[in-house]
Amino acid sequence: MPQSLARRMDGLHSSAIRDLLTLTARPDVVSLAGGLPDPEFIPRERIRKEAELALADPASVQYGETTGLRRLRDVLAAREGAKIGRPLGAADVVVTHGSQQALSLLAQVLLDPGDVVIVEEPAYTGALQVFRAAEADVRSVALDADGMDTDALQGMLEDGLWPTVVHTVSNFHNPRGVVLAPGRREHLAALADRYGFWVIEDDPYGELFFDGPPPAPVAALSDRVIRLSSASKILAPALRVGWLHGDRRVCEAVELLKQGADLCGSSLTHQIAAGLLSDEPWMGLHLEMLRARYGSRARALADGVTSTFGDRARVSSAAGGMFCWTELTDADIDTAALLQTAVDHGVAFVPGSAFGVAAEHRSALRLCFATCSEDVLTGAAARLGDAYVDHAQS
Repeated sequence: MPQSLARRMDGLHSSAIRDLLTLTARPDVVSLAGGLPDPEFIPRERIRKEAELALADPASVQYGETTGLRRLRDVLAAREGAKIGRPLGAADVVVTHGSQQALSLLAQVLLDPGDVVIVEEPAYTGALQVFRAAEADVRSVALDADGMDTDALQGMLEDGLWPTVVHTVSNFHNPRGVVLAPGRREHLAALADRYGFWVIEDDPYGELFFDGPPPAPVAALSDRVIRLSSASKILAPALRVGWLHGDRRVCEAVELLKQGADLCGSSLTHQIAAGLLSDEPWMGLHLEMLRARYGSRARALADGVTSTFGDRARVSSAAGGMFCWTELTDADIDTAALLQTAVDHGVAFVPGSAFGVAAEHRSALRLCFATCSEDVLTGAAARLGDAYVDHAQS
C-alpha cells in the first residue's frame, strides 16, 4: 500500500511562474514571464576574478559558519545599517541561500499551523507558497499606487483579526511595481508596535530604482520588522546569496533551523559576494548601469504596450524593479486564457490570477522588462496586441 505524504502537502502546487518558464523555453517565444536579470548585465568577468582570489584560500571550499561568512556579514551589516540609520553588527545578519530561503526559514520560526498571515493583494507567489507550506491562514490586504493600504489593514485589526505576520514587498512590488509610501511605512510600523505582529519586509528590488531611491525601510521605524534582501537581482542569481536581519532572538532561531536545513551556505560564493559588495566604487558604477539600462527597458515596454493597446489597457509605469503590471479594460478577457494565444504569437507573460489571494485579477498580466532589449520589448508588445485581437475575436 503506498504511503501517504504529510498533510502539509495537501493543496500545495508548483508555482505557476515556474511552470510557465518551462512552457516558454522555446527559442521563438519572447518571455516576459520570469523575473530574470539579463545575463549580459551580470558581471561575469569580475565574478571570475573574485572566484580566483577566493580559491587561493582553502577555506573557500570548506564548510563554513551557519550564519554565513563573517566577512560577508560584516559587509552586509554596514550596507543594511546605512539603510536603516542605525549600526548593525555581523551577529545581526544571517546569510541564506537566496532571500527565498530566508522567507521559508522565517515562516518556520514565526508561524504555527493556523496562524494568520496578511499579504498584499496581489501577492508575491513565492511568499504564498511559503506561507501555505507553513499551514498558515493567508489573508490579503489591498494594494494601490502607494503600496499596501494600511488604513484597510488597520480596519482588519480593529475588526478583531490578529495576524502573526504581515508580509510586504515595500519597494517596486512584485507583481505591481509600486512603492510603499513614506506615511504608510510609518503607519505599518506603528501598527506592528501596537498590535505586536511581525512585519517581514521583503526587498530584493530596492537598489534598482530609476529616478531616485525609495524611502527609508520599514525596518528603520520598528523593531518588529525582519528585513530580507538578496544579491540575485544586482549581482547574479547563481551566487545564491540572500540575507535577513532583525530581532536577535529571531536571527538565532533562524540559525538553529538553518543548521538542520543545510548546515551552511557556500563558502566560495560568500567570498565572491563579499569581494563584490565591499568594492564600493565598483559597486556604485555597476548599480548605476543597471538602473539606467533597466529604466530604459521599463519605458520601452510601457510605451510599447500603451501604443499597441491604447485605451484597452491600463499600464503601470515602473519607477524601479523588474515588472510592469497591466490591466485590460475589457473585463471579459481572461488573461489565463489569453496566455496560450499569446504563446502561439511568440510572447509570454504571467496571468494576474497567479498572484491572487482573495481576488482573481483575471484581466491583469505581469510583464518583466529586465531580460530583453528595448527593440525586443517593443516587438513583444506588438505580438501581445496581435494575440489580444485574435483572442477577442475567437
